[in-house]
Amino acid sequence: MNHPANQFQRIAVIAKPDVAGKLISTLRQLHDVLAARRLTLLPDERTAALLQLGQGLSLDELGRQSDLAIVVGGDGTLLSAARQLTDHKIPLLGVNLGRLGFLVDITPDDIGRCVAAVLDGKYEEDQRFLLSAQVGDQPPALAFNDVVLHKWNIARMIEFETWIDGRFVNTQRSDGLIISTPTGSTAYALSGGGPLLTPGLDAIALVPICPHTLSNRPIVIDAAGEIEISVCGHTDPQDVRITCDGAASLTIGEGEKLRVIRHPTRVRLLHPVGHDHFDVLRAKLGWGELPKN
Repeated sequence: MNHPANQFQRIAVIAKPDVAGKLISTLRQLHDVLAARRLTLLPDERTAALLQLGQGLSLDELGRQSDLAIVVGGDGTLLSAARQLTDHKIPLLGVNLGRLGFLVDITPDDIGRCVAAVLDGKYEEDQRFLLSAQVGDQPPALAFNDVVLHKWNIARMIEFETWIDGRFVNTQRSDGLIISTPTGSTAYALSGGGPLLTPGLDAIALVPICPHTLSNRPIVIDAAGEIEISVCGHTDPQDVRITCDGAASLTIGEGEKLRVIRHPTRVRLLHPVGHDHFDVLRAKLGWGELPKN
């Protein structure tokens, strides 16, 4: 799809924090592409250090000063950047240095051609929603993939109640519950037996983790719904934790509820022309491949 050319003039570059080697050569390629077009490169602190560009910028500063962010790393790097840049509403473009890469789909070998095409306005765009999770007066935490309520430092299961839009759903005993966006349906939720949701679907999947009763199956609900979860039975709330994309951690106390809603701002993801979600699924999940001897 064609978009206006030259709309991106100030480009944030965000690098995976814990690799070097191939990362440095990829960043140099990206630097050369932007320099050839006389565009402003705004580096994060990692990029600035690797390319010796002086003092890098925080993600908040990058969000305020740039009109496109190029993320070099893997899906985890993009997830982190997306959560922190959400309110700035700038589009994200991913360069894949990882292995799986459902979200970052430009390879280092294609960086010159693909980034040039995006800068010329030739790209596909899709918009993904995030989840906002909050317990009591704690600051809300954002999740691009999933909010997970799980047991903590114990071997036994936990017990909790689930409510959707004020209506009681069930009480379950399990190792926890994955509350997943369509983006997260290819992540932890998939390994838990959850369904694959297409990226544009306004739906949330609730996937039990190792439930005691096999009739506790994944549920798909309207993304506009409000989910509330409270610990019950003999479960001590201190044995429960809440994580967002495997990172941000919330605690839950006696009588408190975890509240999860769709965040009002969506993340804009850019892809090369011809990007197809089902092509990605076939490639990453090995659909149709013959068994290897």
